[in-house]
Amino acid sequence: MKKGPLSRLRSRAAVTAAMLATSASRATGRGAGGMIGGLVANAIDPSIMQSLGGGRPTVLVTGTNGKSTTTRMLAGAMSAKHTVATNDGGDNMDAGIISALMAGRKASHVVLEVDELHVPSVAQRLSPQALVLLNLSRDQLDRVGEINKIERALRSAVEAHPEMKVIANCDDVLMTSVAFDHPNVVWVAAGAGWLGDSVTNPRSGGHVVQTEGDWYGVEKLADGREFRRPTPSYWLEGTTLHSPHGSAELNLKLPGRANLGNAAQAIAAAVEAFDVPFDQAVRATEGVDNVAGRYSTVRLGEREVHLLLAKNPAGWQEALSMVDRSADGLVIATNGQVADGEDLSWLWDVKFEDFEGLKVVAAGERGTDLAVRLLYADIEHSLIHDPVDAIRACPPGRVEVLANYTAFRDLKKDLTKQEDYRG
Repeated sequence: MKKGPLSRLRSRAAVTAAMLATSASRATGRGAGGMIGGLVANAIDPSIMQSLGGGRPTVLVTGTNGKSTTTRMLAGAMSAKHTVATNDGGDNMDAGIISALMAGRKASHVVLEVDELHVPSVAQRLSPQALVLLNLSRDQLDRVGEINKIERALRSAVEAHPEMKVIANCDDVLMTSVAFDHPNVVWVAAGAGWLGDSVTNPRSGGHVVQTEGDWYGVEKLADGREFRRPTPSYWLEGTTLHSPHGSAELNLKLPGRANLGNAAQAIAAAVEAFDVPFDQAVRATEGVDNVAGRYSTVRLGEREVHLLLAKNPAGWQEALSMVDRSADGLVIATNGQVADGEDLSWLWDVKFEDFEGLKVVAAGERGTDLAVRLLYADIEHSLIHDPVDAIRACPPGRVEVLANYTAFRDLKKDLTKQEDYRG
C-alpha cells in the first residue's frame, strides 16, 4: 500500500532518530547499536519494518539452533549474485530486524534470522520469498513455552504464505510437521542430533518411530495419510552434499555435524529460491569461519582458548561433541539471566560425556547448579564462578570453553580487558 505524505514523513523521522540513537550508543560504548536503533524507529513509526523492507526479495531463517550460522552462510551464498542486508549480529527480534533493514537500505535482497516466536508477524510484514526451517526443540521454557505451541504457530505462518518457498529439514519431525502441507517445499536431510522432543506426532498424537534414515508416525493423520519423513532433494553422506545439481564435498571451517546440516540448508535456499549457482553457494558456505565469535580461538597468556556457545539441551549436546578431548582444560560456564532462561532444569537432560584426563572447571553465575550436575555425572571438576579465573586455573595450553548466552557474551567482553589477551 502506497504511503501518504504524513506516513513518509514519519518514516523519515523514525530512521533519522534511530541513526542518531545508534551512533550515540556506539560512541558512548554502551553497545553496538544493533537494538537501540530499531527500538527507537519502531516507537516512532510502527509500520517501519514494512517500509524498510520495501518489497525486496527476503528470506527468513528460523529454528531453535543454528539460526545465526545458517543466516551467515546463506547471506554469503546470496552475495555471489546480489547485495544483501542481514542481521549478522544475531539480533533476531523486531528491533534487531529493523536495525538490519536500516543498515542495509541499499541492498537488493534481505536475509534475516528470526526468533521462532516472531516469525508469524515478521512474515506478515515482509512477505518473504523463502523461509528456512532448521529444527525445533525445547528452549528457555520460561520464555518460549511449550514446543508444540511453537510448531502450531509456525505452521499457521507457513499456511498463510502458500507462494513462499520453504526449505525444511525433513529429519526434524516438528519442522516437517510445520511444512508438511505446503505446496512449495524443498526437503533437506540436515540431520537431527537431538530427538528428545520428537517422540510424538504433533498432528495426530501417537508416538513417532525412529529408524536409520527414516521416521514415521504410528497413527495416521485425520485424512488417512501417513505422517512420514519426506524424501529429500538435498542430503548428506558424511561431508558430501548431494543435490539435484550434483554433489560436492563440504570442507567447512566450522566444526560439528550440525554445521554440515546448516550448510546444506543454506545452499539449498540460495540455489532453489534465488538461483545462485550450486558451486558458488558451496564455496561461500565453506568460507564462513566465525559467527559472532562463537567458534573463535583467542589467546590468554599461555593459554589458547577455543570458544563455543550453547543455549539449550540440543545445542549443548552438539557443542559437547565438538570439545577437543585432547585439550589441557575445559571450562563450562552457565548463567541464568532472562536471556538464558532462568530455569536451568534442562541441565539434567544433557548427557555430559566422560572427560577423563581433562581438567574440568564449572563457572558462571549458576556454576553451582552445573557443579551439582557434573557431580551426578561422575565428572571430576572444580568450581570457580568467574570464567576468566576458571580459564587461568586450567593448565597452560589449549583450553576449551563452553558457555551459554550471557556467560559467553560477558566472557568475550571480560577477555578483552585482560592485559595478556590476544584476539
